[in-house]
Amino acid sequence: MLDICLLGTGGMMPLPYRWLTAMMARCDGSSLLIDCGEGTQVALKEKGWSPKPIDVICFTHYHADHISGLPGLLLTMGNAERTEPVTMVGPRGLERVVGALRVIAPELPFEIRYIELTETRQKLKLGPYTVDAYRVNHNVVCYGYRISIPRKGRFDVDRAKAQNIPQRYWKRLQMGETVEDGTRILTPDMVLGEARRGLKVVYCTDTRPVPVIAEYAKDADLFICEGMYGEKDKGAKAREHKHMTFYEAAALAREASPRQMWLTHYSPSLTRPEEYMEDVRKIFPNSRAAKDGYTIELDFDEE
Repeated sequence: MLDICLLGTGGMMPLPYRWLTAMMARCDGSSLLIDCGEGTQVALKEKGWSPKPIDVICFTHYHADHISGLPGLLLTMGNAERTEPVTMVGPRGLERVVGALRVIAPELPFEIRYIELTETRQKLKLGPYTVDAYRVNHNVVCYGYRISIPRKGRFDVDRAKAQNIPQRYWKRLQMGETVEDGTRILTPDMVLGEARRGLKVVYCTDTRPVPVIAEYAKDADLFICEGMYGEKDKGAKAREHKHMTFYEAAALAREASPRQMWLTHYSPSLTRPEEYMEDVRKIFPNSRAAKDGYTIELDFDEE
C-alpha cells in the first residue's frame, strides 16, 4: 500500500489557509517527501504524520517556495532522535544549496546523503520506492518525479515442483533472492510469473506543459500537476513565467489517462480553485482542485 498526502498546495507565498508546496508518500514504514515549502512542518502536524520516518527528500528545484521549510524540518527530525541517514535528491547544486540553508541548522544527529541529478532522465531505487526524475521546462532547472512501487509476479507452485525446488527456498525466491542449492543456482525468474501492475504516482510543478510529463504520467494511479492559474485570461502570464494553467494540466491528463488528477501549486490570487473546475472536467473528467491535506491510500489491484 502507498499513502499519499498533499501537505501544501500553494505557490509563491503561504496563505492562512494554504501552505506551500510539499507532498509526502508512505510505504512499508518509510516516508518520502517531495519539496518542503514554508509550513510543511505545520501541515505534517495537522495531518498527524511524523517527520521522523522521512528517509528521502526530493526537490523539484530551488525556488524558496519549494525548499524554505527544510532547515526547520531537519531540526525537528533531529529532535525526534532520528539517527538513520536521510537521502536528498535534486538538481545539480543540491549539496551547496542545502549546505547554505544548514547555517541555521548545523548540528544534526543523522547523515545527509546527496544525489544530484545531472541527466534529463534518471532512475533511482530508494528503499521501497523506484524514483524516476525527468527534466521539465521552468525558468530554472526543474524536475518532475514518478514514484513507483513495483509488484513481483505470482509465485508458481507448479513450476517450483516441476523443477524439484525444495519448499524451504520458496519464500526466499518469492522475495527476490537468488539461492544456491548444491550445484544449482536458483533464481526468482524460475518460479515467478510476469511482473504485475504496481503503483505509480506522478508529480510535477513549475513547468510549461511538455510531452515528457504525459509520458511519465501514462496510466498512473495519481497525477499531481501544477495548476498555477484557473483564470482563462492568465494564459499569457503562465507562458511568460513558465507555469501552467488548469486547462493545460487537464490536457496533459487527457493524453496520459491517469486514474485521477489533482491540481496544486496555486497562485496566491487564486482563492477559489473549485470555481474553475467545471471547464477543467470537460477536458479530463476525473480532476480535482486539491486542498492542503488531500490524502489517498493506494493499493494493488485485486486479481
